[in-house]
Amino acid sequence: MKKPHRQFLLAAVCAAFLGTASAAPDARVSALAAKEKPALLETLKELVSIESGSRDLEGLEKISDLIAGKFKALGGEVELIDPSAEAYRMEDTPEKMGRVVRATFKGTGKKKILLIAHMDTVYTVGMLNKQPFRVEGDKAYGLGIADDKQGIAVITHIVSMLQQMKFKEYGTLTVLINGDEEISSPGARALITRMGAEHDAVMSFEGAYVKEDKLSLATAGIASVTLHVTGKASHAGSAPELGVNALYELSHQILQMRDLSDPATGLKMNWTISKSGSNRNVIPASATAGADVRVLKVSDYDRIEQQVNERVKKQLIPEAKVELKFERRRPPLEATDASRAMARHAQQIYKDELGLPLGADDKAAGGGTDAAFAALKTKAPVVERFGLQGFGAHSADAEYVLVDSIEPRLYLGTRMVMDIARGR
Repeated sequence: MKKPHRQFLLAAVCAAFLGTASAAPDARVSALAAKEKPALLETLKELVSIESGSRDLEGLEKISDLIAGKFKALGGEVELIDPSAEAYRMEDTPEKMGRVVRATFKGTGKKKILLIAHMDTVYTVGMLNKQPFRVEGDKAYGLGIADDKQGIAVITHIVSMLQQMKFKEYGTLTVLINGDEEISSPGARALITRMGAEHDAVMSFEGAYVKEDKLSLATAGIASVTLHVTGKASHAGSAPELGVNALYELSHQILQMRDLSDPATGLKMNWTISKSGSNRNVIPASATAGADVRVLKVSDYDRIEQQVNERVKKQLIPEAKVELKFERRRPPLEATDASRAMARHAQQIYKDELGLPLGADDKAAGGGTDAAFAALKTKAPVVERFGLQGFGAHSADAEYVLVDSIEPRLYLGTRMVMDIARGR
């Protein structure tokens, strides 16, 4: 007989000791979560063993084929979508982006549920040779395993569990896995936004934290401001008056835009990089600078963009050419009453059926998320971090997920789909 999951066992012992009562877990879901655990680890090994950096089109094609094959085998209608044509073009956006895998499962009910994750990583080709998949104790290591290949694996095996139970009480269950998340989803963002608006609930499977096991209802939005100043070169010693000093103009622009942060609303704008000139004795003919922008509300993007565009009109040197580019790299995910209600339901399942604590943070934390794109045009609940607990995302040699979080997360994700489908 299979040994019970030690977190489940510990929770039961604590409940008995404290004299508390909790609802019994769904026996079918619990048994399938235990059954799927070794299969999920095998799926993780397959995914981690394919290098899939955001700009590695060959690797992204290979991994998207693997993912598409898995969902086809589970009975889904699968599409491989090239999102390049409708990409939001930023300064670092590649000409072509990795494909999106969309798998659709038709049910007998009315509710439409969207599950999202991403297949691309921040790692470069060749790093896999030194860091293959491995399991040590309660930790499974691998490049991109926490961010976000675990999310793909969890979704895959949630769908498998639902299929094994012949559960089809949803109207549509859609899986969307994109390949450009780590470069701000320039290609997939429009599709994710449309899909978010077409569904009744969105569950995003970025990983939870090791130290704080909690769902996320809000994240900061990320934007950038880039200034390009074109002047005119001249000898700095014998004829500086014949030049147009791009560095002077750039400095003026930075100084007049140094006070746009607003602590009251959480808006932050900080100049972080600059470059000018080529030689000490030459009046610089060009200069560039970049600022990092963070917002907590989508409306703050409009405000800060309007402010920088107004300020840049005031020049120190009229002869200089000043160009400003404001890029909305990621919108913020804003907590809503709908997302809070969905998170409370997840917490109730975790506590009452598994005896485990689960946080739900409605204060902006962490980096950007595709969940924010899904939430842009909908009032439906969008909740992040349904994935495994993990650590070390974007690190060179320390990225892992907790093996002991597999069964609880499979249980939670499956039960949430079931309850959302039933309108609970």
